[in-house]
Amino acid sequence: MRMLLVLCSLSTTSTKRLAASRTLPTRFATSMSTGPQNIVIVGGGIIGCTTAYYLASHPKFDRSSTTITLIEASKHGVAQGASGKAGGLVAKWAYPKELVGVSFPEHVRLAQEHDGPHRWGWRFVNCGSWEGRGEPPAASEPGTGVGSGGRRKSLEKTLGLPSEADARKQRAASGLPEDLNWIRPELTDAYSPMAPAGATAQVHPYLFTTSMLELAQERGVRFVQGKVTAVNINISGSSRHVSGVTYLPHSSDSPETLPATHIILAAGVWSPKLVPSLPIVGTRAHSITIRPRPGTPIAPYVLFTEIALPGRGVKRASPEIYARPTNEVYCCGPGDDSPVPETVDEVQVDQAACESIREHVASISRELAEGEVDKRQACFLPVVSVGGGPIVGEAATIAKGLIIATGHTCWGICNAPGTAKALAELVFDGKIKCANLSKLKPSIFI
Repeated sequence: MRMLLVLCSLSTTSTKRLAASRTLPTRFATSMSTGPQNIVIVGGGIIGCTTAYYLASHPKFDRSSTTITLIEASKHGVAQGASGKAGGLVAKWAYPKELVGVSFPEHVRLAQEHDGPHRWGWRFVNCGSWEGRGEPPAASEPGTGVGSGGRRKSLEKTLGLPSEADARKQRAASGLPEDLNWIRPELTDAYSPMAPAGATAQVHPYLFTTSMLELAQERGVRFVQGKVTAVNINISGSSRHVSGVTYLPHSSDSPETLPATHIILAAGVWSPKLVPSLPIVGTRAHSITIRPRPGTPIAPYVLFTEIALPGRGVKRASPEIYARPTNEVYCCGPGDDSPVPETVDEVQVDQAACESIREHVASISRELAEGEVDKRQACFLPVVSVGGGPIVGEAATIAKGLIIATGHTCWGICNAPGTAKALAELVFDGKIKCANLSKLKPSIFI
């Protein structure tokens, strides 16, 4: 007897609709064995979009017998969460090393093959740790940068103009590089490089994610907008295999089903809504982007700062600052443990947290103080609550064909190509060959 198991929490009405048809159609059973393959990717973030590209680029992908569908819940398209609002750091010193060792050279290859410098802002950057003092703000006491409704969480990354001669002395004493032209040397106590040349690069995360989808679509990937409400599993005796997903299209209130031989769950912090046993929690992070005045040179540096703030309130702040080639500077503050909303479109932005970030970075840089804030935003980073991760591989204990790819924390942009290459091998070759990812397999976590 074949039965259909719905894996998720649904409304009573939806459950009744699905329970009414428990026998799996014959064509579904065929596709799970020797017939055509239907691959469904849930989630249009960087992991989902990059996986779509790698699947469609795999030598064994045949458009005549295999379909690849990427489905995203946001009404605004892909890259609406952390994948569009992250810093875009790509580093050889990131973690876990198993993924980094594959991802970094893949980033280099992708940029070379698809004109990454122009298409998504790929470039190598300097990366350093900066310590110093902030200049008193013109207004009131600076805030913390933590959003309201949550407690501070780490993101786990790690007064006058002086004369030119004095500036050189201060740079030399503190270690501040000569070409780091947008940090005030007289406020600098110490600077130290975090990695050697060639070990750190960056992309514009939104442009990288949307480019991966565009390249995937050119290779035959289908993009669908709708909210997945269930992962459907066929049970035949002791065998369990995915059969498809049920979703609500944006254009309709009636649920529809996509048949699937493989389901790749890459929904980030929202993944547990479909597989509740996943130990994934969210860390909300606020950020802003600043556009310096036209003609203001901004050297290509990424800084992890530790600022001693003036005043009687908040004593220290640790914003991360990323100079981008698109004439903007990305700045992010600490994380918080605010509750994860139902969808990415419902993420709330705390304007006070964004203003605190602006005050913090403006206190050490005239170029940023005089620039215009372009975006004030927030996103949720998926974190494995039991430690370790991300979770990458087939969740065979739940169902054959169910593949998990989530929990990448702040390194999702960095580790997307390695994750995607591994999953493409898993689907088409039957095993991951590019790296030993045994420490990341789902059976360890669920």
